[in-house]
Amino acid sequence: MLQVQLTKMEWPSFSMSLLVSVLLSFWWATLGQTHEGFLRCLLLHSDDNVAPISNAIYTQNNSSFASVLDFPYGNLRFSTPTTPKPLVIVKPTHVSHIQATVNCSRKHGLQVRVRSGGHDYEGLSYVAQDSFVVIDLIDLRSINVDVGSKTAWIQAGATIGELYYRIAEKSTTLAFPAGVCPTVGVGGHFSGGGYGMLMRKFGIAADHIIDAHLVDVDGRILDRKSMGEDLFWAIRGGGGASFGVVVAWKVELVSVPPVVTVFTINKVLEENATKLVHRWQYAAPKSPEDLFLRIFFTDVNSTQEGKRTIQASFVSMFLGRTDQLVKLMQENFPELRLVKEDCHEMNWIESIIYFAEIPNSSPLDALLDRNLYPETFFKAKSDYVKEPIPETALEGLWQRFYEEKPGTVELIFSPYGGKMDEIPESETPFPHRAGNLYKIYYEVLWEEEDNLAPQKHLDWMRRLYSYMAPYVSKSPREAYVNYRDLDLGTNNKGNYTSYRQASKWGVRYFKHNFNRLVRVKTMVDPHNFFRNEQSIPPLVRE
Repeated sequence: MLQVQLTKMEWPSFSMSLLVSVLLSFWWATLGQTHEGFLRCLLLHSDDNVAPISNAIYTQNNSSFASVLDFPYGNLRFSTPTTPKPLVIVKPTHVSHIQATVNCSRKHGLQVRVRSGGHDYEGLSYVAQDSFVVIDLIDLRSINVDVGSKTAWIQAGATIGELYYRIAEKSTTLAFPAGVCPTVGVGGHFSGGGYGMLMRKFGIAADHIIDAHLVDVDGRILDRKSMGEDLFWAIRGGGGASFGVVVAWKVELVSVPPVVTVFTINKVLEENATKLVHRWQYAAPKSPEDLFLRIFFTDVNSTQEGKRTIQASFVSMFLGRTDQLVKLMQENFPELRLVKEDCHEMNWIESIIYFAEIPNSSPLDALLDRNLYPETFFKAKSDYVKEPIPETALEGLWQRFYEEKPGTVELIFSPYGGKMDEIPESETPFPHRAGNLYKIYYEVLWEEEDNLAPQKHLDWMRRLYSYMAPYVSKSPREAYVNYRDLDLGTNNKGNYTSYRQASKWGVRYFKHNFNRLVRVKTMVDPHNFFRNEQSIPPLVRE
């Protein structure tokens, strides 16, 4: 917070105007006249009787500025000396702080970036090329679980790990169908769709949002009724950052059995992994919806000295007991040769710990730790597969692993089918439903900090992506918006981007839903205040 702490409570003899003057004199030396108006505006639009905004403002001169900006960083590619920094970070503790920041940023020509968990894959929640302000929602993280109605209100600064923890405090048979990584913020995760191990049974997170609170471009607080069904539709999968600042979500929880069964079976190429993967493409998407069986790929050392091989890890959750799962696998995927000894029974929240790869000795409190995983440099992409990939193409894919350092590449195949086949593409902006066998996630990580390292790894990822083009969806080649990828295209700098230009990336994330998203944007933010390199543009005459 600010190094000078002044409030009416501490110095009651100060008038509001004098308080503003004293604080501005402190900021003036480092921020200059350009920013004086913005800071004055924040102070004048804050209600100190509710929550003083001075405690939520971090300028570049503040000793805590760097630590606030750097926590949490999802991708070290955007934490370098040359990365643009915000003029001010606002960490709201009350929704009025968000309203003031939106109103004052508009008035003084500053862009706004909104950070929930900091996991934007291209850093767009905390980096901009023009003068900008970051609204960091980390202190708006309350969660209220109502077991009786099977609902929960979740502030947008909470993580999905915190959500899972709070649900488990109340019930062992209620759950929510969101992601596996517990450090991801619900603000961005839900607004982009949000999928996880319960997807084939219940759909995605956005399918279970029943209300929301949002601060719009005019600084108004809207709920589902007041925002209208078009805007409510848009923020559930179309990205909240294009339409306003989502402050909280209301979701419906789902019921799960008291016991679920998990397993992980590792197979390398020498153990017939390629044929198993090929067979998986036919079995996993057609399995009963209670079964989710995905594959993680990485390269490991071979048993042959000095050689590397590919390891395919078949990772599964089944909503039922071991005996049921073994029988089901024998009927649907006997080639994997699952036996009872491979399986582990547990409750749903324990499965969250298992899939997050948190050590068994760790308490559930680990789900509350935003620093659970080490920071790293990475680049990711995504694809959707409509037809099984031939074995020969899989073998070519493995060869490309060896161009990178051992252990730095990971691919994930996540099966579709089940509930995902039943929900229409237009139900939410997230369009990836029936017709998909599975989704591919590609990731390359590195630790080198030299200037040449990023380009080398980015080039490798682009070559891999190019290789996969014949085997994945086409016209458009679909992608998942939460795995944001600026290689797909970007908007113009400034507040005008044509529909044609934005559609280069927009139809790949949203397919035909992109058209409706543009119409909603045109209605609620016609001057394109909420914008970034891949935000939905308003429709403008060309």
